[in-house]
Order: sequence, then structure tokens, then C-alpha cells
Amino acid sequence: MQQVKKVVIAGGGTAGWVAAAALSKRLKGLVEVVLIESEEIGTVGVGESTVPPVLLFHNLLGINEQEFMQATDATFKLAISFENWGQTGDQYFHPFGVTGKGSFLTDFQHYYLHALQQGVDAPFGDYCYELQAAKLHKFGKSDKSSINYAYHLDAGRYARFLRKFSEDLGAVRIEGKIAQVQQHVNGDIRSLVLESGQEISADLFIDCTGFKALLIEQTLKTGYEHWDHWLPCNKAVVVQTESAATLPPYTRAMAHDSGWQWRIPLQHRVGNGLVYASDYLSDEKAQQRLLGNLETAPLMEPRMLSYQTGRRKKLWNKNCIAIGLSSGFIEPLESTSIFLFMSGIIRLLRLFPFNGVTPALTDEYNQQSITEVEKIRDFIILHYHQTERTDSPFWNYCRTMSIPDTLAHRIELFKESAHAFQTGDEMFRLESWSHVMLGQRLQPKGYHQLVAALAQGELSSHLHNIRQTIQGAVDRLPSHRDFIRHYCPSNLS
Repeated sequence: MQQVKKVVIAGGGTAGWVAAAALSKRLKGLVEVVLIESEEIGTVGVGESTVPPVLLFHNLLGINEQEFMQATDATFKLAISFENWGQTGDQYFHPFGVTGKGSFLTDFQHYYLHALQQGVDAPFGDYCYELQAAKLHKFGKSDKSSINYAYHLDAGRYARFLRKFSEDLGAVRIEGKIAQVQQHVNGDIRSLVLESGQEISADLFIDCTGFKALLIEQTLKTGYEHWDHWLPCNKAVVVQTESAATLPPYTRAMAHDSGWQWRIPLQHRVGNGLVYASDYLSDEKAQQRLLGNLETAPLMEPRMLSYQTGRRKKLWNKNCIAIGLSSGFIEPLESTSIFLFMSGIIRLLRLFPFNGVTPALTDEYNQQSITEVEKIRDFIILHYHQTERTDSPFWNYCRTMSIPDTLAHRIELFKESAHAFQTGDEMFRLESWSHVMLGQRLQPKGYHQLVAALAQGELSSHLHNIRQTIQGAVDRLPSHRDFIRHYCPSNLS
């Protein structure tokens, strides 16, 4: 077996530089890291919203939060506001924090549902600190308090930030377009030949060439599993606009009759995009709809993107690992793309083939990756399927479509008895499932009867105390804008 002493990353962008940063930091002195990219080839660059595990990745690399946020014009993100998903006019939040306080045997949603029957009519979100702070556009953090959050960031600037970080650690960037992929007799990739004629060989290759999938698919013919029958949106039109008067610490996801629209507040501008299914909405009407629903003036001409939901049949094939859009794509809802870039490279670090690529390593990597992405896939499908909207062919299809058995089981379990769950290898917590299912009008028929054993008035008092404690803590927080102005100002006025 060929020992792995040199890794070549094909492609830059966020995925490529996430991979380069992790490898050059954690394998410094053990492995040579080379990244090939061309300034002429654009990147998708619209992944501007993240989830909390990005903090763990930054901690693993020793990235200073304030420096990173200043360099990327980042803001904090506590939740996602979902509008018009259950029915037109509905709104609920999917927050990142803990909701309420359950017991060892009974999760909090059971106490909440029992309290509703007892006349305690406070919304589920009133028991989440991060959600209440988000609603009031507040944020604060210190060594003495904890708050669960992610970031909104400028994806282009983030890639540049990680490039400098990687190069300072010894990663080598080569400018050029890949013209040819050379293979060994056994099918492994041997080298990449650039248009200039330069040939770069390596022991292990990481495909970060985006939807093009130059190595993992065009060369290795790995195959693709399509999910468009479950996730029919396949296009997006995006535009950046001027900063708004408000700076909410959350992403907005506003459903329309053929998909949804995002709004992401950064320090220096706002990111906007309209996601839609081309079977139900034309490109022209999608662009008109986006431009007609902007908060501030555009800073660019709208840009069209096409994608196909699904995943590679293998994410590690021979001596090539797909990281980023080359590995597949779920869709922008719930902001999981950058997380999956990071998760894929951390998984590679844990299973790194120092002594050579073996079937056991690749099988384990693929199984873990597929399990992870399919659980995220199910969570995204839930948003579309669990709806009462009947106002358009798109929503009629989503509401009545068949869904994966794994998701059908979760929905039925919650519908019957309010049970939600998470496994150890799952990103979204049981509270995430509870917020989305309740927010989209899935009302359980029953709940765990252990909660009924509480003395009369005890539960009401307990829940009142939780709400009061949260409200008091939120009242003491500064505004999101003021906190950023003092903590990590960049272009914020």
C-alpha cells in the first residue's frame, strides 16, 4: 500500500479552504498539503449561514473568533424564522438553544403539552433563551454565561480568510485549471495535469470542484443517488442588497407558492435568495419575485444557480474523497452545507490513511457520511411535507408525496405520543425536531403520562419560573448590533 505523504485538493472556495485549513493545522509536519484553484473559475459562494458546530471546527483549528468575524463581516445567528410554512401567515422559530427542562425519563415537550391541557397557554418558544433573544434582536456572550449560536458570514471572504490561515501553516496554493486527470492501472488517481502542462501528483486527492465533480464523478464514475422526488426545489436566484435598518440575529426563511426565500443579515450587506422548483415557477418569474420582495436596494445583478438534490453513492472512492458540493447537495434550508464540509474533513482526519487507503477505512468513512447526510435530508424533507398548505400545486405535491421510511417513523412517533429523539451521530437535536413539528402544526394525540404525576400547580409554577428566568436574562442583553459594534466591528455603522 502507498503511504499517504501528500494530499492534493482540487478546487478552492469554502470547501477547498476548509479542507486545507484543517489538514495544514492538524497534520502539520506529517502530510504535504497542496491546493489547486483558478481565479477564472467562480465559486457558488452563497453559503452564508451556518449551524453551531462551526464553533467546534474553529476551536479545533484555534481560530480567533473576533478576527474571523471582522474578516468575514459576520454576525451572530441564534435561530431561523420560518414564515408561511405550516399555513400562509404562520411564523415559528427553530432556535439553537435548549428548550425548557425535562427529566431523565421525560423530555420537555411532554411537560409543555400537559401544561397546555392545564390551561398554561405560553408558546413552546417561550422556554428557549436563544429564541427569546432572537425575537428581540439581542445578543451577548461572556465567559460566565452560555449561549448557543452560529454565524452569518460572507462566504467569499471566509474562503480568503481560511486561505491565509492555511498558507501561513505551509499549505501550497497552485494557480491553474485542471485539464486532465491521470490514473494508475488500478483506477486510483495518479496526478492532475493543468492547462499549463504542469503535472501534480499525490497519494490522496480531495475533490472540491463543486457540482462539476471532476474527480469523484467525471473520472471515477462513482454514481449519484437523486433526491428530487423528495426535495423538488432545484434552482435559486440570489442577490446581495444594502444593509437594513435592523440586524436580527437570525435567518429568515419565507415560504412562497413554489419554494422559499432567504434573508441573511451581515455587517456590510444582506444576502437574499429565492429557492424554487423549476417545474412550478419559471426563471423569469422567480427573479421578479425575489426583486419584488427585497428589504433594501440591490448591490448586484441577480445570479441564477441550478442544482440537483442527492448524494454520491460513495463519498470516498479509491484514493479520492469528495468534500463540498462534489459530494452532493441537500439544499440551502437549515444552512447545513458548510457544516457538512467541516464534518467531512474532520471525519477524514479521524480516519486518515497514513499507511495507505484500505477498504475498511473507506467503508467506514462512507457509512458514517451517508448516515449523517440522510438524517439531515429527512429533517429538511419534514419542512416541506409537514404542511397544511393547499394553495398551489407545489405544496399539494409536497404535502402528499411519499417520504423516506425513516422520516415517516419519526412523524408517526411524534403524532402518536410526542416522542422525538436524536442519535449520537445526528446533528439536529430532538428539540429541533420538536420545534419544527410543532411549528408546522403537527399536534400530538398524546404525551408521556409521567408528567401528569406532578402535583396540581407544581407544573404551572415550574414553567412560570423558567419563562421568568429567561425573560430576565434576555432583558439584560445588549442589542445584537451594539454587541457586534463593540466585539467585532467591521463595516457596521
